[in-house]
Amino acid sequence: MKKTNLIAWILSQALFLLILPFILDLFHYLHLIVYAVIWVCLTIIVFYYVYVWRNERLILSKSFFIGGIILYSICLVILLFFRPSNQEYGTYNLIPFETIRLYFSGVVSPLVAIYNLAANVGLFVPFGVALLLLCEKRPSITFMVVVPLLSIGLIEGMQYITRRGSLDIDDLILNLFGVGMGYAITPFVRRRLLLK
Repeated sequence: MKKTNLIAWILSQALFLLILPFILDLFHYLHLIVYAVIWVCLTIIVFYYVYVWRNERLILSKSFFIGGIILYSICLVILLFFRPSNQEYGTYNLIPFETIRLYFSGVVSPLVAIYNLAANVGLFVPFGVALLLLCEKRPSITFMVVVPLLSIGLIEGMQYITRRGSLDIDDLILNLFGVGMGYAITPFVRRRLLLK
């Protein structure tokens, strides 16, 4: 397993350094914590695929996993609420798919559109995985829908109230889709990750 960890570490760090110029250019207007979030996410993804490739299983303590999710959540709060001061916020959109349609209309740069869509979905995938991994037995569908809906709705509302972001129903839809993707990939994660 030490060899697997070493291979995964070298590959993930090499890949991060390779894409670093691109992400520095793309995310220069966001809080610096975005680079840490990308680094962690990329490292986890590479570790997962190296473990799949080597047909091995990673064993983590539950407390280490929970600590990682808490740290990830703190980083996400910083990303969502501590933006550069020269950016204006406080707008809202309550029409479903209006912003998503705008991204596909060509009015917005394709790079910005892809980034916004991918970030709104991808950043919430870990929460879907964590919710299912940490539950002793599979939670009810109601719980799996209501908890993320209320949590993300609270975040959207707080961004609007504090003027640190926009209130957008499409963000809520995309974030919930990300949580749903997390639910969908959890069986595959369980094959390579064991929490004790």
